[in-house]
Amino acid sequence: MPAREFSQQVKAAAAEAGFDLAGIAGVGEFPELEYFPAWIAEGRGGEMAYLQARDEQGSLKRASLRSVAPWARSVVVCALNYNTAQPYSAQVNDSDRGWISRYAWSQRDYHHVVLQKLKQVEARISGQWTVASGHEIQTRAYVDTGPLVERVYAKYAGVGWIGKNTCIINQRLGSWLFLGVILSSLELTPDLPAPDRCGTCRRCLEACPTQALTAPYQLDSNLCISYLTIEKRGAIPEEMRAGMGRQVFGCDICQDVCPWSRKAPASTGPELQPRPELVNPALEWLAEMKAEQFAETFRGSPVRRAKLSGLRRNAVVAMGNSGDAKFISSLERLSSDPDPVVAEHASWALAKVRTAQPESRKEG
Repeated sequence: MPAREFSQQVKAAAAEAGFDLAGIAGVGEFPELEYFPAWIAEGRGGEMAYLQARDEQGSLKRASLRSVAPWARSVVVCALNYNTAQPYSAQVNDSDRGWISRYAWSQRDYHHVVLQKLKQVEARISGQWTVASGHEIQTRAYVDTGPLVERVYAKYAGVGWIGKNTCIINQRLGSWLFLGVILSSLELTPDLPAPDRCGTCRRCLEACPTQALTAPYQLDSNLCISYLTIEKRGAIPEEMRAGMGRQVFGCDICQDVCPWSRKAPASTGPELQPRPELVNPALEWLAEMKAEQFAETFRGSPVRRAKLSGLRRNAVVAMGNSGDAKFISSLERLSSDPDPVVAEHASWALAKVRTAQPESRKEG
């Protein structure tokens, strides 16, 4: 069977599994991958050690798929829309409430949702390929865990272009996309790369509160709210806290303001529908959360990535940024919390709230 027909089967199988988009990329030394080692060397990956994994020769695994999966000849990239009908973060200004990135609102961790669908695609096509080609076809599926930079392959698979906010953007679905990949030993017909449609727009760069987008298409993770609230352990640098606003897990701002994401349709997939309690959750509820409640509330959720200490830390920072006097009593109590990270951030937040109060209220 010709490679083109195999490629059509891949896309049909992806659609049947519930993916919104699918495309095929070759295994090449793409120009975007040449920047990755320098980005890591400059420390822009922060403390995310998994990005720095190296092969036996000492080269970064994610910089060259050929070095870690020499058998791979094609990369199938599948995308799932996770947009919902809820308001964007900029439209909700309740100081009592925090913001969890919309990708983490659902009951199930997207890693499991996407991987399950990828396995359906893999099972459907690998047998057909083996029979049609006359030899065994090797495949391997990944969701955020593979030795490759997914968005680069998504670009060359035609799924979308890499936007100025460094997210994959699709003309129809915006950037609200979960990506999954299947490596294949069969050489499939690659799709054409998606053209860049960002144009002269700079809304994402101008909207980022911490200036993490240091230039178009360039991100410094150390300044990114998503990194600070999810991956960063221990103390958040004081100079970064005010810019975090009320974000307690992740950040949607650079996607919220993107014109392409604004017009994206809402997903109808039941497994990705939001849990109401995770949309704009109460800050005091998060800050006072106990281990048992954390485990129960976020069972199977990507929010567990931040760990209880990190989530509580983020919540007290958001309380401080609110400037709302109603948080004073809670922050006074949290300033003596057994968790030293929470206690230190609560002390900072308490001082910030008190400074924000009118003189007459301070005296009272």
